[in-house]
Amino acid sequence: MSRPRVKCHVFVDFDGTIASLDTTDLLLERFAAPAWRQIEEDWKAELIGSRECLVRQIDLVRATPAELDDFIADIDIDRHFSRFVDLCLEQGHDLTVVSDGLDRTVEAVLKRHELELPFYANHLEWRGGDRWRLRFPHARSDCRSLAGNCKCQFTEGARFDLRLMVGDGRSDFCIARRADLVLAKSALLPHCVETGLPVRAFENFEDAAEILAGWLDGHARTAPAAVLQRADD
Repeated sequence: MSRPRVKCHVFVDFDGTIASLDTTDLLLERFAAPAWRQIEEDWKAELIGSRECLVRQIDLVRATPAELDDFIADIDIDRHFSRFVDLCLEQGHDLTVVSDGLDRTVEAVLKRHELELPFYANHLEWRGGDRWRLRFPHARSDCRSLAGNCKCQFTEGARFDLRLMVGDGRSDFCIARRADLVLAKSALLPHCVETGLPVRAFENFEDAAEILAGWLDGHARTAPAAVLQRADD
């Protein structure tokens, strides 16, 4: 008799995780006045939150929509991510992209790779000419990290009992506390280790797929029947 499969909701960061590099930083390097770097340092020093940081940085950007879209068209993603998505969906897991970056970037990159996934990010709004501003449709006043997109809120509607977070940076610190397991690299990894969160290091989505499979197999061996039943609902 085969063991029932345990299902989970997988939350995946975009910049530095799905995309190999921080695409917002790349955009700022290409199109923003140099003052964006000092704003970034203020954020790293925790003098300002990411919302204020992003608003001030995007106000320095000078690019037409065509220039911006041409730039976004060259952004690469982890070459194993599409297969990771296929494996998750084939096994009945939910997968949501959660980003404190720009929705214009996330949407275009996912579409180019034919990935129809729900995603949540900050809204980049064209003001005409080469000017832009940022809106925060997913901000919350009680966000502990003052992020533009408070990722924790999306775990509240997760269908399955188990939650997996895959990420790399400070915008993932809060949601990592809500996860049953975190797959982490870069700044997120030492943060999870130091705070005692359940974490596994990964380098790419080939690693992530292998870790996820082993983790769920372990839960299938030990999880109560009631949990397995809810996962199959």
